[in-house]
Amino acid sequence: MILLALSLFATGKGYAQGTFQTVKGIVIDKQTQSPIEFVNVSITGTDKGATTDSQGRFNITGIAPGRYDISFSFIGYNSYVAPNVEVTSGKEVVLDVGLEGSTSTLQEVVIQAGPKKHETVNQLATVSGRSFTMEEVNRYSGGRSDPSRLVANFAGVSAPNDSRNDIVVRGNSPTGVLWRIEGLNIPNPNHFASLGTTGGAASALNTNIIKNSDFLTSAFPAEYGNANAGVFDLGFRTGNTDKREYTVQLGALTGLEAMAEGPINKENGSSYVLAYRYSFTGLAQNLGITVGTASTPFYQDLSFKVNSGNGKLGRFTLFGLGGTSNIDILHDDVEPDDIFGNPKRDFYNNSSIGLVGLKHFIRVSSKSYFNTVIGATYSSTEQIVDSIGVNNNPPVVEVNSTQVRYAVNTSFNTTISPKLFLKVGAIEELIDVNLFYRDRVSPPNDWKQIWDFNGNTSLLQGYAHAQYKITDRLTSNFGIHSQYLTLNGSTSVEPRAAFNYQLTDKSTFTLGFGLHSQMQPVDAYFYQITNPDGSIDRSNEELDFTKSQHYVLGYEILPFKDWRVKAEIYYQYVYHVPVNEAEGSFSMLNAGSRDYYYNEQGHLKNDGTGYNYGMELTLEKFFSKGYYGLFTGSIYQSKYTGSDGIERNTGFNGRYVYNVLAGREWKIGKSKRNKFSVDMKLTQAGGRYYTPVDFAASVANNREILKGDSYAFSERNKDFFRLDLKAGFTFNSSKRNLSHAVFLDIQNITDNQNVLVGERYNPGTQIIGTAYQIGVFPNFVYRLQF
Repeated sequence: MILLALSLFATGKGYAQGTFQTVKGIVIDKQTQSPIEFVNVSITGTDKGATTDSQGRFNITGIAPGRYDISFSFIGYNSYVAPNVEVTSGKEVVLDVGLEGSTSTLQEVVIQAGPKKHETVNQLATVSGRSFTMEEVNRYSGGRSDPSRLVANFAGVSAPNDSRNDIVVRGNSPTGVLWRIEGLNIPNPNHFASLGTTGGAASALNTNIIKNSDFLTSAFPAEYGNANAGVFDLGFRTGNTDKREYTVQLGALTGLEAMAEGPINKENGSSYVLAYRYSFTGLAQNLGITVGTASTPFYQDLSFKVNSGNGKLGRFTLFGLGGTSNIDILHDDVEPDDIFGNPKRDFYNNSSIGLVGLKHFIRVSSKSYFNTVIGATYSSTEQIVDSIGVNNNPPVVEVNSTQVRYAVNTSFNTTISPKLFLKVGAIEELIDVNLFYRDRVSPPNDWKQIWDFNGNTSLLQGYAHAQYKITDRLTSNFGIHSQYLTLNGSTSVEPRAAFNYQLTDKSTFTLGFGLHSQMQPVDAYFYQITNPDGSIDRSNEELDFTKSQHYVLGYEILPFKDWRVKAEIYYQYVYHVPVNEAEGSFSMLNAGSRDYYYNEQGHLKNDGTGYNYGMELTLEKFFSKGYYGLFTGSIYQSKYTGSDGIERNTGFNGRYVYNVLAGREWKIGKSKRNKFSVDMKLTQAGGRYYTPVDFAASVANNREILKGDSYAFSERNKDFFRLDLKAGFTFNSSKRNLSHAVFLDIQNITDNQNVLVGERYNPGTQIIGTAYQIGVFPNFVYRLQF
């Protein structure tokens, strides 16, 4: 009824340009961030075009719904093509384009044939990086409107888990991933997130508000620190500066979403965009609709961005995100064969996340500017486990964790010459934590205090990065990153280097090296043991950073128009890894390999090592002529050595993964303004290694206990296989500014039984069983834009 009412409201407005739509945007110099005047903008396949004004803006009207390549060219800059831009009746297209200057200012330089959609937004990332669009997130089958699940389609990335969106990059733990939004580092932008993790059951990032962003897997530029595995560098898009527009969406997994955007002051270009989402499961429960079980997860989130426009004091941007989530797993809803639910326990989980930031851009000269972000992030988790039927159901597990990070990130950027660009910056994060965790599950059922800490520490980072264009074909990047943890004085100085050489107009060679370091998960530092005399022993507070050396070599060729082939080989050596002081198999490199238990290992030392190496291949047909295709494959090894000196497989060593994606669109209807689309995705990944359960010890301790060191990661799950199929229809009104889109995404269409956890002990039933992932699941999405 809500969607019907909105649709009827929308159909009563917007007759002026309902048949056609507007494509507009701004073109800037990628290095100096200055607007470029007189850029030629043309839409392929039409006679439409424009030239940018003194503010770098362009506006092209009268564009019929469909997909178009939009070209940008100007003397002294490399030409750029924005490929497959989708135009609908319901929403104007707004493009932010950065052109890269050439070393010669006397001619227009066209170095690379074909679209550049595979390149990164950050010009300093020249190896192991890929940009992605939200159109791709929403288009690919099985994506669930989740950026994490999108990048799992890229070479070197694996995420064979239907219950969480944690990603494994080249055999590394998901804890090694850095998330950044609008320049603000954030611990975890996901619902149901636990302390020290980077993933969760559902993303809190609304794809309707995210702009084209980057994902990096190795040898990151010097501005990125405190990460060993990968970098998500995301941005929120700017709202429409000329007219108000609205989007309403309903998805079986993502819930009910609503977004509004529009101008605040048209004269200075200020605008806003606001998006809210309410999980469908929570909505259904409130309406009295049965959704299957009382342990249904609930979440909601809000995202926004307010842009001040350009003024004498520069440009200010206020942005933020907030979300809450909870799930209750009650004893009387547990099935007899349930591996996770306990018929003698009630489990309650509540979590919240939030971030707010203020970004300031100011130009100090025609070639230099400052970018500064100040902000704060918040995350909290509360977990309670009750013991049913014993003395009024007393709690047996209590967890309360709160983490607040106050951050400043500032950088100075200057173009010294057409060949040389320099970026220097500093980041400071004040980390305030309040941790409390105790349990009394194991006999003799006395409370065991695991955390009890309230305090703070700071992580200070500084960097310098220079990009030098030796020629129009050869680009070099050199940088250095440093960081310092005030908790224990840990320091790191990290050199970075990368080269990009365009061998021909269609082929490129890349080479990269980087030293990277990362602080340990917060819960590891403050794990405590109570000594017999009552004193507290926090034996992990002095842990150093885990460090890694990245080496990567790549080759890319564009063999035909709209086709791309890329291969990379890499080696990563990891050291200073926390392991037990006594001989054992434990290593922090396996954090998160078996669900996300909090760290309960004390007396750790930075003596562990590990390595990852592999080969990756990407074969891609960019979307053109109504279809696209993507194949990515990775063959890799991931090994570690604990304090006992024995080399073992890590819990993330699947050895191989490949993805096959394809899609086709047909223009339908009398005027060919509507479309029908079909997309498919096939994924197969090697089974990961795990440690089997010690049944006798688990029964004796009333909790899951794994077998000893000689069994560590000795068993392997069967391979993961999943096929998803998606069909969609988009209707573009011929009379109004209105579009409807309906999608049916059938996930795991073959109903393959994929293993989630190879062995799991349930203390309530005293059964060891296998936990499996979801079977065939239809995901329905409806979107209305007006």
